[in-house]
Amino acid sequence: MTTPLDGCLRVGQSAPDFTATAVVDQEFKTIKLSDYRGKYVILFFYPLDFTFVCPTEVVAFSDRHAEFKELNTEVLSVSVDSEFAHLAWIQTERKLGGVGDLNYPLISDIKREISTAYNVLDPDAGVALRGLFIIDKEGVIQHSTVNNLSFGRSVDETLRVLQAIQHVQAHPEEVCPVDWQPGGKTMNADPDKSKDFFATV
Repeated sequence: MTTPLDGCLRVGQSAPDFTATAVVDQEFKTIKLSDYRGKYVILFFYPLDFTFVCPTEVVAFSDRHAEFKELNTEVLSVSVDSEFAHLAWIQTERKLGGVGDLNYPLISDIKREISTAYNVLDPDAGVALRGLFIIDKEGVIQHSTVNNLSFGRSVDETLRVLQAIQHVQAHPEEVCPVDWQPGGKTMNADPDKSKDFFATV
């Protein structure tokens, strides 16, 4: 069950909760978004199993899952496929277009309720666009991007944005400038104090 936000979903709002069936370690399990409260969540949607760009993204996030875990972050992925299709895809070798064993859940949105709640469902194609949401420990959406169907996302950029979110939440007096990387210079969100940063660029 989802909680749509009047058809308008923006950063700064609570992420719509949902309960759904997922494949975890080749078993069917019930996943509830609110169960992850207290952790950051990378929630990403992709169009379909057994396609082309999708396995490259799903595999890339799995291969770098440990980097997200170190940042107190869980990864969840969603498509409109059934849990049975997810299981078959996981049980298919990567060299044959499958994804093999994964380090995070593949969630079934066969009724398209989650995709609708997050406003990423393409009504013409009947599948989810490549939406990605970073949800903080309080269940608030801090970042969202949506790609069209034919091009994938960047794990590096997802990690960078996640780290920026965590930095400013831990240091509320600071903001992160363009292309900020962990350990890089931040600035104080103050008309006078920010000059210290601008004097160095």
